[in-house]
Amino acid sequence: MFVGRQRELDALDRLYAKPSFQMLVLYGRRRVGKTTLLEHFAKGKPSVFFTAKEQSSARNLQEFSQTLFEHFHAAEGLTTFDSWGSAFSFLAKQAKGQSEKLVIVFDEFPYAAATDPSLPSVLQVAIDHELKNAHMLLVLSGSNEGFMESSVLGSKSPLYGRRAAQIKLEPFDYYDAAKMLPAVTDPRELVRYYTTFGGTPYYLAQIDDEESYLDNVSGLFFEISGLLYEEPLMLLRQELREPSLYNSILYAVASGATSPKEIAERAGVEPGTTSRYLKTLEDLGLISRMVPFGENPSRSKRSIYRLKDPFFAYWYRFVGPNIGAIEAGAGRAAVQKRAAGEALAAYEGYAFERVCLQWLQRANQNDALPFLATEFGGWWGTNPVKREQTDIDVVAADSQEKKILLGECKWRESISETEALKSLEERVGLIKGYEDCWLYLFTKNSVTKGTARKGKEGVCRFVDAEALFAF
Repeated sequence: MFVGRQRELDALDRLYAKPSFQMLVLYGRRRVGKTTLLEHFAKGKPSVFFTAKEQSSARNLQEFSQTLFEHFHAAEGLTTFDSWGSAFSFLAKQAKGQSEKLVIVFDEFPYAAATDPSLPSVLQVAIDHELKNAHMLLVLSGSNEGFMESSVLGSKSPLYGRRAAQIKLEPFDYYDAAKMLPAVTDPRELVRYYTTFGGTPYYLAQIDDEESYLDNVSGLFFEISGLLYEEPLMLLRQELREPSLYNSILYAVASGATSPKEIAERAGVEPGTTSRYLKTLEDLGLISRMVPFGENPSRSKRSIYRLKDPFFAYWYRFVGPNIGAIEAGAGRAAVQKRAAGEALAAYEGYAFERVCLQWLQRANQNDALPFLATEFGGWWGTNPVKREQTDIDVVAADSQEKKILLGECKWRESISETEALKSLEERVGLIKGYEDCWLYLFTKNSVTKGTARKGKEGVCRFVDAEALFAF
């Protein structure tokens, strides 16, 4: 099933429509849907797909050669080119003779370059002398984000300046993730699935719509044969040199450690090295460094770290701590006693803030907010009137127009609507420098008619679970 990715498809279509040679760099962590996106885009277009493997350079070159020979129906007897340069020269000549633009996808490019470090330089020479005249869209794709950013996109890379565009493919937000679950009609259940499985298409594709949420979670996470039981550890092993150390850091963040000092203490990591490890996990999209809205990220001393990806947040909150029970065959019991009821509700309430922030961003894209927001985030600090620490769950603002939106997120079966509105009103003015302010209350269920009338009067606007999916 292919859903979403319209912005990426539009970018690919624009490049394909240009008459000259174009190179796109597409990257993102494993399972995020890079190959699926490219296959969908390439439908109906003359295209060549090659996926490099973790094998010798000679073997990758041989398979690349065979892919080209088969596509272009080269003379029989040819087995392999003697070099990557020769292969690219052949490709350039063939592309020149195409009446329709050719799509060439070199998937997992980092695998091929790892065993032949000269490959980026060889490709650069080929682009500058031959491929630049070819009727072609060349896509370099890879899951090793560090390599793609440094050795393909980086200023010191031989390929620097040759790309026409780059796309870092991210997991789906809650809205597009729901499109992969057409059989789930309850919006509250869709939020639950998103806060558990996140937005990675491969993970969402494992959900059996004929089974209940509990059965899906039990079979995929809480069984040693479950497809997602070891998924975080497998990703860390593939992406990082010290997976056990990063694993400890993720456990520390999941347990509530938010500062580098706290994280280092709980993970057993040298404090002086923690920031480097945190930056790596941030680049992978697994954690996020947050500062109070309005503060400069490079200067703020109030930054905190949180797990960013819902799938990893769920796994390190519920699955990892119960590995002993799972391996002893008590996975189902672990779900019912440790990952359901109040424990799951508390986790969902925390994860709901990310859903609300994503809703604000989507509403902004659809011109459905009171103003065009240019900044998003959350805020925490001291309320000088009440002389206590407080926070604002979600914030959207336009500092130029001095307009701001403050949101409170309440993912509970029932809430005191009066208290929630009072709490929101008390937060007005805590973020300085804004003249016009709007209040939003995000809830699991619809507010009462009496409270809804206040929305019509302009006191506050209300977004329930059903409204989250009303775009």
